[in-house]
Amino acid sequence: MKKTISANIAGTMFLIDEDAYNALEHYLHRIEAGYNNSSEGKEIVNDLELRLGELFENRTQSHKKTITIEDVNWAISILGKPEDLGTSQSSRSGFSDGTYYKPVHRLYRDPDNRAIGGVCGGLGAYFDIDPVLLRVLFVVLLFFGFGPLIYIILWIAIPKARTMTEKLEMHGEPPTPENIRKYS
Repeated sequence: MKKTISANIAGTMFLIDEDAYNALEHYLHRIEAGYNNSSEGKEIVNDLELRLGELFENRTQSHKKTITIEDVNWAISILGKPEDLGTSQSSRSGFSDGTYYKPVHRLYRDPDNRAIGGVCGGLGAYFDIDPVLLRVLFVVLLFFGFGPLIYIILWIAIPKARTMTEKLEMHGEPPTPENIRKYS
C-alpha cells in the first residue's frame, strides 16, 4: 500500500504517490536553484510547472488517476534535467540524456501574433516566414475578390493554439525549458 499526496500543480489538483511527489519536489527545487540568480527565473519555473501540469493532465485523462514515479520520470525526460537547462536544446531533436523527441509541426492560428484572427501569424510560424508578407498577400487578394473568402475559410478550418504544447507544435519545437521560456 502506497501513500498518496494531493498536490496542486499549475492550478490543477493531482493525486501523486509519495515517492513520485518527492522526486518531483527534488526536480523543481533543483530547477529553482539553477535559476535563483536569474531575473526571469521565477517566470521560467512557473512556465515549467504549467508544462508539467499539462503533461500530467494528458497522462491521467485515461483510466488512471494517480501520478506515479514512472509518470514523473517520463515528464522529466521530456522537459530535460536541471543540468541541461543551460544548454541550447532548441536545435536538437534529441535530449542530452539520450531520449529522442520527434518534434511535431502542426498548423494553428497564432493568438499572440494576430491582426484579425491569427491566420497569417499561424501560417507564418508554420512556414517560417514573416506574417507581414502573408498579410500583404491577403490585401492584394482582396482586390481580386476572393481574399476575404480564403481568409474566412482558413479562420474557420485552422484551430487556435491555446496551450503551450500547441504553440510549440506550431513552431515545430520540442518541449524543452528553453523553448517554453521562448514562446511563453
